[in-house]
This record gives sequence, C-alpha cells and structure tokens, in this order.
Amino acid sequence: MCVAAATEAAAQTPPQDNTIVLNNQLQLGDVFADQTLNVVDSQDQVTVGTTATGNNASGAVENGAITVRSDQDMRGDSVATTTATLGGDTSGPAAIQSTANGNYLAVSAYDADLTVEATQRNTGGLVSATTVVGDENARLLAGGLVAANAGSNTTALYGEGSVLTGTIEQSSSATVQAYGRLDSQYAPAETNVTAQATVNAIGVNSVQTSGQDLAIDQTSSGDFIEAEASANTGNGWDLAARARAVANSANLYNSGGSVVTTSNQDNSAFVRAAATTTAYDYGRAQAYARGAANELSVGNNDIYVEIDNTQINTGGVDVSATFSGTNGYDVYVGAEAVGNSVTGYACSECQGYLEARNTQTNSGDVSAQASTVVAGSNRAVISSATATGNSATFYVSRPTH
Repeated sequence: MCVAAATEAAAQTPPQDNTIVLNNQLQLGDVFADQTLNVVDSQDQVTVGTTATGNNASGAVENGAITVRSDQDMRGDSVATTTATLGGDTSGPAAIQSTANGNYLAVSAYDADLTVEATQRNTGGLVSATTVVGDENARLLAGGLVAANAGSNTTALYGEGSVLTGTIEQSSSATVQAYGRLDSQYAPAETNVTAQATVNAIGVNSVQTSGQDLAIDQTSSGDFIEAEASANTGNGWDLAARARAVANSANLYNSGGSVVTTSNQDNSAFVRAAATTTAYDYGRAQAYARGAANELSVGNNDIYVEIDNTQINTGGVDVSATFSGTNGYDVYVGAEAVGNSVTGYACSECQGYLEARNTQTNSGDVSAQASTVVAGSNRAVISSATATGNSATFYVSRPTH
C-alpha cells in the first residue's frame, strides 16, 4: 500500500461540554503517490492501494457537545497512479485501487451534539486517480476489482443518537479525473472496473434518534470532470465497467428526528462519464455510466423533512456506455445524464411531513448515449439511455420503499 498525505490531523474528544476544535490546513505543493507492479502466476490474492491526499482531518466525540471549525486549503495537484501487470494465472482475487483527494474531513458523534463549521477550497490544477491492470494474457481466476476514485473536496459526518448542525462550504477550480482499465484473457469470476470522479462531495448519516440542521454551499468552476472505466477480456463470466462523474454531490440521511437542509449548488465545469466493456465470450456483461452536474438527496426515516434547494448548472454533461462482444448470454448497458437533481423523502408510517422549496436552472447541454454490438449469438440485451435537464422528486413513503 502506498499513501501520500501532505497534511493530516486526527482527534478523539473525551466527554466534555462546549469543546471547540480548531483545524487550519494549507497545502501549497503537489502530492504524488505511484506504484508499479509486475506479478506472474500469483498463488493468492493481489491487493494494492495507492492514495494521495492534500489535507486530511478526522475526529470523533462521545457524549457532551463539540464545535468543529475546520478550514482546509489545497493549492497543489493530488495524483495517485497504480500500474499492475498480472501475467499468467492469478489464483486469488485481485483488488487494486487508486485514490486521490484534495481535502478530506470526517467527524463522528456518539450521543453528542456536533456543530460543524467547515470550509474546503481547492485551487490546485489537478486531482487525478489512475488504475491500469492486467495483460492481454492475464488470467484472473478469482476475478477482482479495479478502482479509481478522485475527489477534490469531501466532508463525511456520522452520528448515533446525536444532533448534527452547522455549515459546510466547498469550492473547487481543479480538474478532476478518474481512469480505471483492465485487460485480461480470462476472468471466470465476478470482475468489476470502476471509476468515480467527484468535485465536491458531502455525506451525512445519522441514526438511532438523531437530527440534522445543516446549510450546504458547493461551487465547481474547473474545466472538466471526467470518469472513465474500461473492462476488457477474451472470456468473462461476470464482467462490468461502471463510471460516475459528478460536480456537486450531497447525500443526507437521518432516522429518529427532524432534518432541515439548506443547499446551494453551482457548477460551470464540463462533466463526462464513460464506461466500456468488451469480451469475445461472456456470461453476464455490464457497462453503466452516470454523470450529473448537481445532485442532492435528503431522506428521513421519521416525521419531519424541510428542504430549501437551489441548483445552477452552466456546464455540459456527456455520458456514454458501450458494450462490444461476440458470443454470450446477457448484456446490460445504461447511460444516465442529468443537469440538476434533487430527491427528498420522509416516512409515511410515521405520518411524515415534507416541506420543499426548489429552484433549478440548467443551461448546459445534457447527453446520454448507449451502444451495444453483438457480433455473434446472445440471449438478452437490456439497454437504456436517459438525459434530463432538471429532475425533482419529493415523496413520503414507507421505510422499505
């Protein structure tokens, strides 16, 4: 495993009321992590992880109350690259991943009140993750995972029996790229190639009688965001390529209390996601790609949800999914592109209440293309391509729905 972290901070706070944590991180230079492997006839697993991070901060609190004030500023490039040549038979599963981050913040609360005032800025030129695996004669007998993940700014909050409040501001002018590729001769087990590129990402999960009151502001102004996944083999039993590119993403879930979310998302970057799967012989083959400029999801498995959402996209979104093969069974191809997307839901069995104010403006071109070529015989092809400028879904449903 190769890890490059320019600035890192970690804290665990003991029970104490009114604790304040101040975090200020500035990364001026570039951060690079690189691995090259040449493995022949491995008798067991091949596991590789390559990580490059500009600023990283994490913490946790149990009981009491805490305020976290965090300012992270990334001004250099963050690049993670893994190149692995797997010759002959690889008997165990292969798990090879590259991860590049600009700024990363993670805070957890357990039976506590957590207030977060977080700012993340990335004015560096590039956040890039590349994972290239295989050889035209490689035989992956136990299948595996090839993954590339790139993120400019990421904030993750978690709570159990806690109240999460505060503000999160993210801005980035960096180019974000993720590329994953596999070349092999034979893969007789589940084999996945994934690529995910996200400029600004916020994930909040609170459970066991928790609550949320958060204000979110995300701005993406780089040139482009790109995620590309390519899975290729001569004979693959269960082969998939999945690519996901998103400029601004926020996902919030709660159970046991109220959720109040104010969100502003603005994107001007070009978003591209492409997934390609090729196999001469195949059992199950999949190529799926999704691209979004702005996306927000707010859910509560309890009574009250309030959402005030504003989304503006002036950048284009281009998504493509492609499969090419000769003889096999089932093919699944999907391409999904959206300019602005918001989803909000509450629990119906709890007599849930949902209040939403939504404004969406999209002036960028949105395109989704799905292509399938079967040169020989095949059992089934399931294909879809969906392009949407603005999408808003609000509902009150049962927890299992």
